Amino acid sequence: MLQPGDVTADGRILSPRFLLLSLVQFLHALGFNLYLHLGGFLQGLGARELQIGFIVGLTGATAVLARPALGRAMDLRGRRLVIVFGGVLHVIVCLAYLTVTALGPWVYVVRVLHGLAEASLFASLFAYATDILPPARRIQGIALFGVSGLLPMSLGGLLGDALLGASGYRSLFAVAAGLAATALALSMPLREAPRPPGDPPRGLLAALLQRDLLPLWATGLCFATAIASYFSFMKTFVLLSGVGSLGLFYSAYSIAAVSLRLVGSSWPERLGPGRALLPALGSLCAGLVVLAMAKDARAIGSAGVLCGLGHGFTFPILLGLVVTRARPTERGAALAIFTALFDGGTLVGGPLLGAVVTRFGYPTMFLAAATLVVLSALTFSVWDRRVTGAEVAPEA
Repeated sequence: MLQPGDVTADGRILSPRFLLLSLVQFLHALGFNLYLHLGGFLQGLGARELQIGFIVGLTGATAVLARPALGRAMDLRGRRLVIVFGGVLHVIVCLAYLTVTALGPWVYVVRVLHGLAEASLFASLFAYATDILPPARRIQGIALFGVSGLLPMSLGGLLGDALLGASGYRSLFAVAAGLAATALALSMPLREAPRPPGDPPRGLLAALLQRDLLPLWATGLCFATAIASYFSFMKTFVLLSGVGSLGLFYSAYSIAAVSLRLVGSSWPERLGPGRALLPALGSLCAGLVVLAMAKDARAIGSAGVLCGLGHGFTFPILLGLVVTRARPTERGAALAIFTALFDGGTLVGGPLLGAVVTRFGYPTMFLAAATLVVLSALTFSVWDRRVTGAEVAPEA
């Protein structure tokens, strides 16, 4: 059995347990990312953009509500319990999609369960990863671990295109279930990490209100709401506009993000996280503006590259700062809050941006998302400097 134990004395990141955890993350994420095509499935059942946004956003609502219990469980009972629970639920919910035939109550139940599975795995896998990373290279390690979650964005779009072209949504849901089952089996050898020393955890509310974490919560929520624009509506955008494809956008997106992390994973800690964060947000903003003006496949690919570069650094920088500033014994609660921001972004962004699409169209919706990115950059640069007393956020 693999036991995390202490981090390696030489500060090594790519340990066997790190690689196994990355494979588990990759398979779960690939299963989740096949549901980038869910908008087309719901549209085939008769849903319109606003309803699609609500149904997609329902997973975020579930995840947000589940975070207090998940964060508490991780801090008191450990990460492995939550990883296994999320893995079992992921298998069940993928099979449940095979029974969805209409826009009735059952589709909402399935989405609620899907949100609980996603919340459990997203928080616990990253919490486990931070436990086994050397503190001095935490942002670099998070960036590399995140590659196993970014690659499935491309592969999920492409694999989904192939499955839908060959045999439809039933095959897509069945393949997702198989990926989830394989990830669950591979996660079983993982043993619990030793609990970090320190004062007993105070709970989720204390971590939520910790002064130097507040600007990270605000910045993360704006970022998460902005990226919900393409995670919720890219499928219907390409279907209705006839411009590009889902696979093209997410292939460009993930290749750009992965390439940046592989080549420059150490840059944020060398430059300082704050100095690296603002250009990353600028790239994301530019990508959303390009999407708003996209008229051909080349623009869709370019937007994917720009958005991917932005995501490639923004997520690990924010997460690394959260882990550094949170108390070691409250790391589970802090990561539960941070990952909840992305569910909250889907919850808020799905219906809100869906309403903008219905009223004003896709270009306006993407421009609104770009405005949120600008707001997130301003929030970080002004608020974080006030609470930390530094020109930029301190290095992790």
